[in-house]
Amino acid sequence: QVQLVESGGGLVQAGGSLRLSCAASPRTFSIYTMSWFRQTPGKEREFVAAMDWTRRNTDYADSVQGRFIISRDNVKNTVYLQMNSLGPEDTAVYYCAADRTTTWRGSGAAREYEYDYWGQGTQVTVSS
Repeated sequence: QVQLVESGGGLVQAGGSLRLSCAASPRTFSIYTMSWFRQTPGKEREFVAAMDWTRRNTDYADSVQGRFIISRDNVKNTVYLQMNSLGPEDTAVYYCAADRTTTWRGSGAAREYEYDYWGQGTQVTVSS
């Protein structure tokens, strides 16, 4: 069973930055595709970013492209989301997710149903 624990959320002013972390166990995490999704009240969860285990393949939602950066440390079993130039529209609960695949799905990495494990989420609030 894979467990995912997010941290790093909080309150930040518009234009600021935050870095989210997602610690995973067990060590098989190192071969999974890892992603971040987010959700605001009354809306469906939406894809933010994904990275495969090789770290050579990534995908980003158009809304965060150029502002957010996903990265991972397979030794520390941790995936990160560096969020820059934050705006109120980025306010959401951010979830970490793991897909038990070693194959990069391409645009399919954005499909919520591909993911097998989810964290509990961390709140990010951006004030204007």
